[in-house]
Amino acid sequence: YFDPPAMVLAWSVLAGGVLQLALQIPALMRIGMLPRLVSPRIALADPGVRRILTLMAPALLGVSVAQISLVINTIFASFLETGSVSWLYYADRLMEFPSGLLGAALGTILLPSLAREHARQDAQAYSRLLDWGLRMTLLLALPAAVAIAVLALPLVSTLFHYGQFGERDLWMTREALMAYSLGLVGLILVKVLAPGFYARQNIRTPVRIALITLAATQVMNALLVLPLRHAGLALAIGIGACLNAALLYRGLRRLGAYQPEPGWLWFLLRLLLASALMALALWLVMPVAGWWLSASGWARGGQLYLLVLTGAATYFAALFAMGLRPSMFARRAG
Repeated sequence: YFDPPAMVLAWSVLAGGVLQLALQIPALMRIGMLPRLVSPRIALADPGVRRILTLMAPALLGVSVAQISLVINTIFASFLETGSVSWLYYADRLMEFPSGLLGAALGTILLPSLAREHARQDAQAYSRLLDWGLRMTLLLALPAAVAIAVLALPLVSTLFHYGQFGERDLWMTREALMAYSLGLVGLILVKVLAPGFYARQNIRTPVRIALITLAATQVMNALLVLPLRHAGLALAIGIGACLNAALLYRGLRRLGAYQPEPGWLWFLLRLLLASALMALALWLVMPVAGWWLSASGWARGGQLYLLVLTGAATYFAALFAMGLRPSMFARRAG
């Protein structure tokens, strides 16, 4: 109904933004925090407002390295085989879903709580909150990364293998998605570790780390693009995200802001074993590649849905059998 049809995508983004805002208004009214709509005052001279504006720009840079790298990678990809830009784009869309869903949610939850504990000068509670955030991140992000790598072909074929998106496009996007999946945990960890600095109003450290990561990612681009083509560009972003997370983690440890709680080794071993069992279960029940190329869209969607349920059930059942309970994380959140 739109001319050109792509215009509907732009209008949908606008409509989605308006709906997102509208959904928050009733909640703001309930807690008595609805902004004044008549004669609003813009107090730019207020010290608090000025400080927020001063901190906002570098903070955005600190958590946006992966997105900046993606823009640069698009330029690199434009010099490669025709279709490389699209293959990276489609793979990135799939990666942004778990990254935005998990990373943004956990980061939003942690930041005000960390700021409160820092204001109270309760270093122990601050460290416990970070520890809870890191455990929750790994609990959810690790299986997501493994599942995306194993289910790369079903995901791409179900969502994109229609019309002009041919079989070669499917395989090339799959390569990029598998490369991206190696860095998913790092991408989400950055969104959890960076608030550990922001809550202390330390913006300089994550920005410095972000610039180091950006430079390192471009070096890896140059090294990986020739042997791996577009997949090398995706892999560079993933490795860069892991480097970013590692440097942020080291920075928090050096500041003394974070001390790991006991039991991390056994916790990680259980996550790795459960993820491996999930990957094995998915591999055993997943139809062969030829089926995904020839089946109808509805059949692919139904089969993918069953695979997701199988993977989730296997993962959480394995964790339950190894002694992990939801109540453990609820107590940590408190």
